[in-house]
Amino acid sequence: MSYMSKMRKLLGHQTIIQCAASIIIINDKGELLLGKRTDNGYWGYSGGSIEIDEKVEDCARRELKEEMGLIADELEFFYINSGKECHYVYPNGDEVSNVEIIFLCHKYHGEIKAQKEEMSELRFFRPEEITSEMISPPIRPVIAEYLKTHSSH
Repeated sequence: MSYMSKMRKLLGHQTIIQCAASIIIINDKGELLLGKRTDNGYWGYSGGSIEIDEKVEDCARRELKEEMGLIADELEFFYINSGKECHYVYPNGDEVSNVEIIFLCHKYHGEIKAQKEEMSELRFFRPEEITSEMISPPIRPVIAEYLKTHSSH
C-alpha cells in the first residue's frame, strides 16, 4: 500500500501535505507531452507522490514510466510548486497541499503509452496551443512559468 493510501486510510479526506515529483517531457520540436487526466478531465504532465525514503528523481522517473510509458534519460531541475495555488481538492473529496518538484526532460526513450487508470489520452502540444483553462488547477503555476521562460511568444 502506498504512503498516500495509508495516510488516506488514517485521515480520510482531510488536507494532507503531498510531496510529489514530476517530469515535463519536451520533444525536439519544443512541444510538451501532456496527458488528459481521468479524474478531472484536465491536461497535465506525469508526476505523483513520493514514497517513504524514495529519491525525488526516482519518483519522477517511476511516475513517468507508469503514466506515459517513457524512460527519462536526463533530468533538469525546473521548478518547485508550492503554496496556496497548489492546494487542491480532488473530485473524490481528498484534499492536498502540494509541494511538487518538477524536472524537464529533453532526452527520453520508450513507447508513449497512457496508463488508462490515470490518463485517457496523451499528446504533444506546441506551447502556443496551451491555455491555463485546459491545465489541471494545481499545476497551472508550473505551466505558466514554463511558458513564460521557455516560449518564443
